[in-house]
Amino acid sequence: MIKYALKRSFQSLGTLFIVVTVVFLLMRLMPEEGYFGSGFEKLDEVQKEAILKNMGLRDPLVIQLKNFYIRLVQFDFGTSTTYRPNVSVNEIIKDKIPYSLWLGLSSVFISMIVGIASGITMARNKNGFLDKLGTLYIVIINAVPAAVYYLFLQLYLTKFLNLPILFDVDRPISWILPIISMSLGSIAAYAMWMRRYMVDELNKDYIKLARAKGMKSKSIMTSHVMRNALVPMVQYFPASILMAIGGSLYIESLYSIPGMGGLLVDSIQRQDNALVQALVLIFSAISIFGLLMGDILMAMVDPRIKFGNSGGGR
Repeated sequence: MIKYALKRSFQSLGTLFIVVTVVFLLMRLMPEEGYFGSGFEKLDEVQKEAILKNMGLRDPLVIQLKNFYIRLVQFDFGTSTTYRPNVSVNEIIKDKIPYSLWLGLSSVFISMIVGIASGITMARNKNGFLDKLGTLYIVIINAVPAAVYYLFLQLYLTKFLNLPILFDVDRPISWILPIISMSLGSIAAYAMWMRRYMVDELNKDYIKLARAKGMKSKSIMTSHVMRNALVPMVQYFPASILMAIGGSLYIESLYSIPGMGGLLVDSIQRQDNALVQALVLIFSAISIFGLLMGDILMAMVDPRIKFGNSGGGR
């Protein structure tokens, strides 16, 4: 287990190193206007070159990359140029994290409870009305673009349930629609995979043997099917939690929530290169760390998993 965790950790660090390097190179292809403030138009070419040189952007690419890694290790993401001029990127992000954190954790909690419960209900009523109803929901969520049903909820549920159409920090009721919107896709995913794993377990020989021995269906479901079906689901939990903490880019912008997702959209529109770079790196690190924790957690609950080419490696 420890060997597996260490090897997966080194793999994740290697992936993160590649992502960081790619992000750095891509940001160097961005327009240089993003490194200046609002007075960019008033500067002549000599002044622009002096500023870029002072920022180290005229150094050889290898030197820039080395300095970039050093600042990254020190958690120094630079300063904002257009979003909040001369303000530390760390300070800007720190103010946004609580909104994304609360929104993300709330939606993940709802998704897990409702999604897993729906999947169990669908599996226990295979080919029945509830199974077909749940399948219809999953198909709709996966077939219809998320932006469509987000707008549908915002336009119609606000009137039907008399809910605020935009986020207001002083009105907790304004959190309801964003959390519901953010939960819909995850509920469908959890329900689909939980149903699939439970149906797979129900068709295995040990379940048929338990039934032949006269074991009650309720005991089979709770003691064997549900427990074994939850094992492969474990790997999705950390990734979904950590990704949700990062917030939803579209939902935060749609409901004017001052979180990290909306901040990324706004910083891209304002061409604030330092802020965009920091947010992309944070979202990438969250994704990689979530997948790592999912693999390690799954290895903890399922001792059959091994790392490598032998023994049915993963």
